[in-house]
Amino acid sequence: MKKLALSLTLMMAIVASYAQTTREIEDINEDNSWLKLGLNLGVPVADLGDYSSFALGLDVAAQFMRTDNYGLGVVSGYTKYFAKSDVAGAQDFGAIPLGLMFRYYPQPSGFFVGTDLGYTFLTGDIASDGGFYIRPQVGYHNYDWNFFAFYNQVFTSAPSVDIQTIGVAATYNIRFK
Repeated sequence: MKKLALSLTLMMAIVASYAQTTREIEDINEDNSWLKLGLNLGVPVADLGDYSSFALGLDVAAQFMRTDNYGLGVVSGYTKYFAKSDVAGAQDFGAIPLGLMFRYYPQPSGFFVGTDLGYTFLTGDIASDGGFYIRPQVGYHNYDWNFFAFYNQVFTSAPSVDIQTIGVAATYNIRFK
């Protein structure tokens, strides 16, 4: 997993080095910055798939386009993991991520790749309070919408808590004025 995180960080650094126009944070306007609000739906995998049937969540992010192709921001939200009804002792729990987002948009509309990195706080009756998370994603974007597939993993200190999810999401862009 360390290799994956290092590879993604290196990829973002290379992409940033090809940037042509760099903006400063004071340059925020409706063309380069927005609030992203959306929904995600996921399927728990690995050990979590034995106890949870699906995950449903809300995403919120603030993004600043540092260049025309490279976006940075902060991300949070809430995802509820629903317990399987046929598993004794399985209970619903929640995840609240707080992280940084990195996106690469080759064109003004079309394909994009990115990742979120940060810490996820876990709520409910679960054996861990949270841990570091990574959420790589690939999708389609236009001026108003982002549709993407993602993989999410939370690395907790409790060996019995392995949180991995594969899912899809959609976010709507609200422009800063």
